[in-house]
Formats: sequence, structure tokens, C-alpha cells
Amino acid sequence: MDDFISKLKFDDKGLIPAIIQDYTNGQVLMLAYMNKQSLRKTMETGQTYFYSRSRDELWHKGETSGHFQNVKGMSYDCDGDALLIKVEQMGAACHTGHRSCFFNTVVEQPDIAKGDVLAELYDVIVDRKNNPKEGSYTDYLFEKGIDKILKKVGEESAEVIIAAKNGVYDEVRWEVADLFYHVLVLLVQQGMTLDDIYAELKGRRH
Repeated sequence: MDDFISKLKFDDKGLIPAIIQDYTNGQVLMLAYMNKQSLRKTMETGQTYFYSRSRDELWHKGETSGHFQNVKGMSYDCDGDALLIKVEQMGAACHTGHRSCFFNTVVEQPDIAKGDVLAELYDVIVDRKNNPKEGSYTDYLFEKGIDKILKKVGEESAEVIIAAKNGVYDEVRWEVADLFYHVLVLLVQQGMTLDDIYAELKGRRH
């Protein structure tokens, strides 16, 4: 571990910037700083630890929010003065509740990172399950349980079939979106993640 750290260039305060990226879809989640101690803790535990410049102390990402980051990969740039850490993000990365800290869009190209939409929706559903909100349809489904969720998946599947049979573009789009949502609710209810599905699809591909 020390051999790896010795190749890095820390600034005059002993810090190095770390870019945190979702390993499933490449979304940049946040930028934080590490010193040698937090980097060692990250390597030892498999979860991210950073150095807070404002509080002048180490902090464990997710310790208070539960939104931990499980490290899946780590690399450093050509100059050795920046880290790229790929993680499995539990919940939101940003303290504002957004999936990514980079939600203030200035310029956006169309049709980029479509997979992020499913990941964000999944996280919202998990949050609704863990933090119920009055009047939430998602909470209503969880309260009613597996039978209600399965009934909705069946109904939405049938509606997709009918819409496709009728050949109406807007109806197909709407019903497929409804089906995707209810399937995600089912995954959360079953304790499964999108990563489980991605892994299954990847395995079938190979």
C-alpha cells in the first residue's frame, strides 16, 4: 500500500483530490480530498474516507447519512496528483439529496448517460422505502406488500402489450415507463439492486 501512496503527489497541505465515480454507469458523483491517513483507511476498509478541509478532520462517507461508498476500483492520473475512485454508491452522494454533487447543469448534450435515469429512480424508491413520505404512491405500494406490487407489474405488462398492439407510440412509451417503475419497486421489495440485473445480463452476453 505504501508503495502505491509513495507514487502520489500530495499538495503542501498533504492533500490530493479524489474524483468519485459510479462504477456501474460512469457518472461522476463528487469531488473530495484525501490525505495519506484517509487513503489508507479507504484501502483498508473498502469504503471511502476523506479529509474535511473545513473541519480539519477525517470523515467516513455515509457515517451519518447511511449513504456509504463501497470501493470497486482506484487509479491515479499520469502526474500522480489526482485519484479516480469507482464506487458502489448507496443512496445519494450529495448532501443535498441529489445522486451526484454535479447537478447544476450549464451545458448538456442530449442522449447522454441514459442509464443514470434508472439508477436515480431506483435510489428514490429505496429512499421512499427507508424514509416514508405521506401521500407517496411508492410508500403505498410498499405498505400493501408483495401481492399489490406483483398485481401492478402484471397490469402494466398487459397494458404494454395492448399499447403495442394498438401501435400508438405515446401509449407504448408511457406504459413501458410505468412497467419499468413498478419492476424497480419490485426489485427494492425483493432486496435486489440494478447491479444484480446488470450482472445477469452481462453473464448472458458472454
